[in-house]
Amino acid sequence: MAANEEDSALVKLELACSDLRTLLLSSAKLEKDLEEMEKKFDSIDEKLSTAAKRVAPLQSLAMAAKALETRINRAVSPALGLLHSFKLSESFQKKLIELSDKLSIEKNPRKRLKKLLKYVQCVDQLNEVINLISRDGEPVIQKLQEVVEFLSRTKATDQYRTQRLKETLITFKALYESEVDAMRFDGLLDEALLNLQDEFEIMLQQMKHQNIGEQQADEEADQKLVSDLGTEMEVQVLRRIAETLSASDCLDICIDIFVKVRYRRAAKALMRLNPDYLRTYTPEEIDEMQWQSLETSISLWIQHFELAVKTVFVSEKKLCKQVLGGLPGVLIWLECFVKIADKIMAVFFRFGEGVARSNREPQKLFKLLEMFDSLEKLKLEFTEIFEGESGADICIRFRELEKLLVHASSKVFWEFGLQIEGTSDFFAPPQDGSVPKLVRYAVNYLKYLTTETYSAPMAKVFRTEQMWKAGILSKPETDESLLKDAISNIMEALQRNIESKSPSYKDKILPHIFVMNTYWYIYMRSRNTELGKLIGEQYMKQKYKSAAEESAYMYQWRAWRPLVRLLEKEDSEEQDNGTKATAVVRGKLEAFFNRFDEISQRHARGYSIPDADLREQLREATVKLVVPVYSEFLNAHSKLLSGESYVSPESLKGLVGQVFNGTDRTSNGKPKRRDSKDTVPGRNSVSVEGELKNFRRSRSKSIDA
Repeated sequence: MAANEEDSALVKLELACSDLRTLLLSSAKLEKDLEEMEKKFDSIDEKLSTAAKRVAPLQSLAMAAKALETRINRAVSPALGLLHSFKLSESFQKKLIELSDKLSIEKNPRKRLKKLLKYVQCVDQLNEVINLISRDGEPVIQKLQEVVEFLSRTKATDQYRTQRLKETLITFKALYESEVDAMRFDGLLDEALLNLQDEFEIMLQQMKHQNIGEQQADEEADQKLVSDLGTEMEVQVLRRIAETLSASDCLDICIDIFVKVRYRRAAKALMRLNPDYLRTYTPEEIDEMQWQSLETSISLWIQHFELAVKTVFVSEKKLCKQVLGGLPGVLIWLECFVKIADKIMAVFFRFGEGVARSNREPQKLFKLLEMFDSLEKLKLEFTEIFEGESGADICIRFRELEKLLVHASSKVFWEFGLQIEGTSDFFAPPQDGSVPKLVRYAVNYLKYLTTETYSAPMAKVFRTEQMWKAGILSKPETDESLLKDAISNIMEALQRNIESKSPSYKDKILPHIFVMNTYWYIYMRSRNTELGKLIGEQYMKQKYKSAAEESAYMYQWRAWRPLVRLLEKEDSEEQDNGTKATAVVRGKLEAFFNRFDEISQRHARGYSIPDADLREQLREATVKLVVPVYSEFLNAHSKLLSGESYVSPESLKGLVGQVFNGTDRTSNGKPKRRDSKDTVPGRNSVSVEGELKNFRRSRSKSIDA
């Protein structure tokens, strides 16, 4: 068993040894093959080195040829492009000539606009090509020159070709230098730009403001005034022309044409309103104007100023933006609009400033307030129209005019109060005790001032002035309070004026008539008006009605009470005998009617009570005071007066009525004869005046007897 295993191991060992011998033999062969291959590679490498040395010059030539080709192509390609641009320029110039001929014979406005638009497009194309030639010409020539110099220096081609290239370069350079400047400044492009400038000016001149100066019936019609000055096609053409001129270094010319033409058009539109009043604008010239003329001028100024801002300038601004809005630069169109409006606005401003600086007459207050109110209403729209830095100067002048108007309005108002105070020393009161013209003027002045039209702007003037004095952070009073305080000051000045003049009468009755008439006038003209509501109806009653009633009482006491006293009963009358008593009674009646006649004459010639209602109240009060006493006197002495002629109480009532009848007077102040007759019971009908005469006649006969 063990022997078998050993034999097997020996067999395996022998097999392994046999394999090793075989492997060794193979390794020796492989080594020999590798040596042979190495020898072959060395031979190939030697051959390749030899070939590389032979090919190297050819490779250098190929690289040089490639570099030369690149350099030549880099110069020739732009040159070919430049030549193509010259061809395009020539074709566009021919097209411009054709369009110009068609444009000159076209009469239809719309078709002409379309052709003009094509003309503008062709000018743009020609300008673009010429700019391209001008921009690329010098670099192209420079590159060609570098190629020629390179070929000459490297002798990459023969001398003949090099010479021909030099001649071509010289010709090309001369063509560029002569033709480009001619095309830009002296050629067809320059002529086309001049034509466009003319077309631009003509089209702008044709755009007119419609309906300026015509009366508009309603707000809708007013809105129609603010319209486009041109059609959409016209605006498009103008915009394209402006852009073309701007791109052709004609921006300044374009702006000058636009501003010049549109200023003239705007000014001409406003001249249709006939604003001749604007020629008078200095304070001295305005002071010399008649008031009616100045009043009309200010009213026209307000209307025209508003029309200019809300209509003419709105349309002009819109056109500026439509035509010039696409130009390069920061809001060039807005600057152009301000240039158009500046001179026109300056004319309006100087008139307003002249009015504000002129003499401060009381009647000017209302026109100053109208001007101020119109500016206040326009302020927001004005600042929107003249927006930005360009319109800053115009807006500043607008605000300065407002300040002048505020200052002038305030000064006129307060100086009016001072004038009322000052007249107390220089002007005597009316001789007949009637209402002074100053009081009538002042009351109606204040009534007018407190109407809705003027109260709001007047209050705003006071509030603005208060803010100027106290500062913006101050707490201002309400508009109503400011206006009430100001007008109350004028009313108090008026009252002081009245009180200072009443003692100047020599007649003891006239001061009471004067005060009664004046305060009654103030009360009656103020009640149930905006003036009365502002000051207070109750205050007006306490202040003025009460004063008038008190003066009326004093008037009665001074004028009629002495007359009544003449008929008062005396103790001595009862002790007199019949004849003597009759004489006393008749004497009293005679004195009574003499005094009555005196009072009547004084009323007719020296006293005036112009208010009909006041006269009626005084008549009733006087009748109640006099007639009952007279009637009682007659009744008390009826026995003594039996068979005698005397004036009946009814007749006396009529006579008293005639005293207070402001119309029934003759030129010499005596009562007129009435057609109606007053009768005394038991007697024939006679006139009132006749009874008084008959009584006096009979009295005269008894005295003679």
